Amino acid sequence: MKKKVVRIFALLMVATMVFVLSACGGGDTQTADTPAAETDEPAAETPPPAEQDAEADGIEAGASLVYWSMWSEAEPQAIVLAAAAAAFTEETGVPITINFNGRQGQREGLAPALAAGETIDIFDEDIDRVTGQWTDHLLELDDFVNGVFSDTNGQPYRSLVNDGLMNMALERGGGHYTVIPYQPFIFTTMYNKDLFEEAGVTSVPSNWDEFLEVSEQLVEIGITPMTVDNAYIPALFGYTLTRVVGVERTLEIFATTDLSDPGVLRTAEILEELVERGFMSSRAATNVFPEGQASEFAMETVAMYLNGTWLPNELREINPDINWGSFAWPAIDPGGAGTEAHNIGAQSFGINRSTDYPNAAFAFLRWVTLGYWDQVLADDTMGVPMANDAIWPPALADAQAIFAGTTDPFPWAAGAEDDPNITAAIIEGFQRMVAGTIGAQEFADSLAALN
Repeated sequence: MKKKVVRIFALLMVATMVFVLSACGGGDTQTADTPAAETDEPAAETPPPAEQDAEADGIEAGASLVYWSMWSEAEPQAIVLAAAAAAFTEETGVPITINFNGRQGQREGLAPALAAGETIDIFDEDIDRVTGQWTDHLLELDDFVNGVFSDTNGQPYRSLVNDGLMNMALERGGGHYTVIPYQPFIFTTMYNKDLFEEAGVTSVPSNWDEFLEVSEQLVEIGITPMTVDNAYIPALFGYTLTRVVGVERTLEIFATTDLSDPGVLRTAEILEELVERGFMSSRAATNVFPEGQASEFAMETVAMYLNGTWLPNELREINPDINWGSFAWPAIDPGGAGTEAHNIGAQSFGINRSTDYPNAAFAFLRWVTLGYWDQVLADDTMGVPMANDAIWPPALADAQAIFAGTTDPFPWAAGAEDDPNITAAIIEGFQRMVAGTIGAQEFADSLAALN
């Protein structure tokens, strides 16, 4: 095997020092017109062109904006957004104050602040949370989304950005645009191309039989095909269930707690085969996030991880040399979903319906989802851009085609995390199955007992 022990040791040392993707953050505040430290500057070397005409775009005289952000101040997304806001202020004269609250701070603090009438013009979070929990505070954006501005090259904004995500925004808004997606993602199979090459794998699997063949080739050279940790076990189960009974039926099963459906047992049996043949890491029985990705995949002892396109960014400090690839979670049974079905989504901006400066707020959203700053955000976070003409980072080049081919999108974990009781039962049952204390039938029975 080509991988050297000294490299694995070095990566392990780094992994012990890096805890990736903090789930919460402090309530740090940064004013956009205060320059960031030199080490925090985005990677892009040239300043953005002067693209926005404040008067032509109707930006309100004397406008100023307050933006509550889900990111923690030290995250690359926050660094880029702070720089983008500073550039926007320089270009338009509109100052922006950003509260970098982190996930937990945003989720716990935004709703009471909005209810109390605190000055907040823009806020963000996952598209489902923004359009679900905070929908009463959202400004309808139909006229903005369909409008032509000085920075849209004579075209409506809607035509310049990701069509699938804008359709999702329209659906989540009940037929109106109430959010602007950014930082898109797709949850798909992330893999290590170098390990595939070492195993003699010449093409990615397109169906389940091919997936098992690839896994066998990896095992033959001493590489564990897959891993998972507790944070993503429900998504693994939900995704696999879609490949057995289809997306619509999967969502129905979880929504109605109809877990006695034969597809649940079939899914458990599929996952049990991965365990029994050594295709699933034995550490998946006890992995706690982020152990699966940081201590296994990043160490290049595991080749595949069903995860999101955020994974390269999360692991780049541990191992910047992973040769990333992506392929769609394969089709399994006739009647089940195929490679056209994925969980896609995005973070999303909302504009507070109580804002005094809606034109200025939407001008800033265009500023960060089109052109220069959209590309910088993608490059510096190894993430997916929003604009149609942007370039995806090399680590996500394969994922771009999968995203474009997704015609049957479904929500997070295909509904497996909508009910906390179901989520907990899936995690516990899967971990016990990996540990060898129960089999697929007992796993399925434990889920059926929730009916």
